[in-house]
Amino acid sequence: MSTGAKDAPGLSLLKAAHGRLLFDRRARVLSEFLAAQIPAGSSVLDIGCGDGTIASLIASQVPGVRFQGTEFAPRRTCRIDCVPFDGTHLPFPDVSFDVCMFVDVLHHTHGIEALLAEASRVSRRLVLIKDHLSERPLDFQTLKIMDWVGNRPHGVVLPYNYQSRREWNDFFARAGLAVRVWQDRVPVYPFPFSLAFGRGLHVIALLEKQRPAVLSRA
Repeated sequence: MSTGAKDAPGLSLLKAAHGRLLFDRRARVLSEFLAAQIPAGSSVLDIGCGDGTIASLIASQVPGVRFQGTEFAPRRTCRIDCVPFDGTHLPFPDVSFDVCMFVDVLHHTHGIEALLAEASRVSRRLVLIKDHLSERPLDFQTLKIMDWVGNRPHGVVLPYNYQSRREWNDFFARAGLAVRVWQDRVPVYPFPFSLAFGRGLHVIALLEKQRPAVLSRA
């Protein structure tokens, strides 16, 4: 969520450079990889849809797909229909959509377990995730830099809540989800940026419902 404050000159330049060099490629690559996992004719809930760019690109590639977006702070310029939600509870009945999708959303929240449980509740069958993978200290520090460059100029909250594959699997299991497809070679960045910011730091996971989610109780 933007702070509404005017950007400092350095942040303005950083935002422009990031958008010019990387944003368009990221949207194109992710839309292609995600579209390959969405069955034709599916209804898809894009949770944390942003401006709807990736959803709109997927819609041009998957026949008959129908998107609904939801955001904590919906944008007037969103390219898909978008309704607000409180960041925790999805404003839809059980089994409302064929697929629930998160694109680089879950690492921006401290409530991964709760959001996955909500996605499992609202989905009829599938949950599709693009997020990050952090297996070692260098991964964590690299992801922090990526997050800061890509999101700090826009005022996005940055909790840096990255997970290892083991930690992801634990979250999936508690949400009643099983991994059907796991891709950790996603070429988001072009050479030479890929040497530092690629190398298995990005993951796409297609998950299938196995049972109702069970939230742990503190």
